[in-house]
Amino acid sequence: MAAAPILGRIVDLRGPRILLASAFVLLLGGYSGMKTIFDSGVPTTSSSISTLTLCTLVLCSYMTGVGGTAGLTSAINTVAKTFPDRARATTTGLVISGFGLSAFLFSTIFRINFAGNPSAFLRLLSLGTSIPMIVGFFFVKPIPLPPSEISEPGRREVRIESTSNNEHDALLVTQDSVPVYLDINNVGSMSQALYIKSVDVYNPVDATRWQAEQVSWISLLNFSGRIFIGLVSDYTKNHFGFPRSYLLVLTSSLFFLSQVMAALVVDDIKHLWIASAMLGLSHGSVASLLPNVCLDWFGMPHFSENWGYLAASPIVAGNLFAMVFGHILDAHDKPLRKASLSTSVMNTCTLGRECYRDALYLTMGACFLSLLLSIWAGWRDQKMRQQNI
Repeated sequence: MAAAPILGRIVDLRGPRILLASAFVLLLGGYSGMKTIFDSGVPTTSSSISTLTLCTLVLCSYMTGVGGTAGLTSAINTVAKTFPDRARATTTGLVISGFGLSAFLFSTIFRINFAGNPSAFLRLLSLGTSIPMIVGFFFVKPIPLPPSEISEPGRREVRIESTSNNEHDALLVTQDSVPVYLDINNVGSMSQALYIKSVDVYNPVDATRWQAEQVSWISLLNFSGRIFIGLVSDYTKNHFGFPRSYLLVLTSSLFFLSQVMAALVVDDIKHLWIASAMLGLSHGSVASLLPNVCLDWFGMPHFSENWGYLAASPIVAGNLFAMVFGHILDAHDKPLRKASLSTSVMNTCTLGRECYRDALYLTMGACFLSLLLSIWAGWRDQKMRQQNI
């Protein structure tokens, strides 16, 4: 997502075709490069891969990230320019819901057809992610709206303009604070900790199955949340005149509740799906809602660029929380607490929820702060709209 503002600027100025072609090359090249490195393996004369190979692997991973972001940015921009405001959130949710379902789709195909064959799975990813992009290159383009449908209610922006006919206009600051949202990527470690506590004999196959189940719940509810929030936000705006920013309160509340469930309620691997499902629903909802709130606040001319900055905002906070989570989890690791543990997990914490609960207290606080900011943003949005009437 770090490249999102740059990619957004390109699609705002030149349309989606450049990004879709780039996404095809990046995704195909990135996953194919990973497959080649995996197939080559570790040289027989060495105990590890070379620095050059590691750097190449990092580059391939970065290519897949940029390629995925390019495809997502193109999709959101095209939908925003094609559909009127009264249906924009619904159509955006429907289009990008596929991005939320992709993890479930590919993981299911892997388990059914390519279990134990990562090389074949990487080939599937290289083709399954890149081919839709090149198909989109030929068929995806915005359809201009009739003048009667073009409206940008509630638009408020502060611009820094150049002297050359606004060619380099950029929306850099706004009076409204954008609520922070979190993406917690440690459900696998939580699943492992709860599973180890619940069994007498560790079974790596069962442990992997529980982890895969959490991924499936997150992906399915992520998919559902993107559609759900689009329908709700369009309905509340069209029928009651409520700004879409009001629903930031709902998404922030869902995030907060998911952390409460994981930290204070769920203490059994069999019930972790509840917290995973709530996390997926909240993440999908905010991923679908924020582009439309961004468009309502800032307007269409620099929409994808502004959305790019917003999409890149979790990079620092997300990595910071991930490092804090890892530090807390490591602090609870002690050598071989259960004789049944295999050597690969013998230093893993066996205390279940106690292994990571302190980290979730921190994310609960952050989500509660986000909830307060969401309430304030909705209030400010409504106040500004009343002033503009």
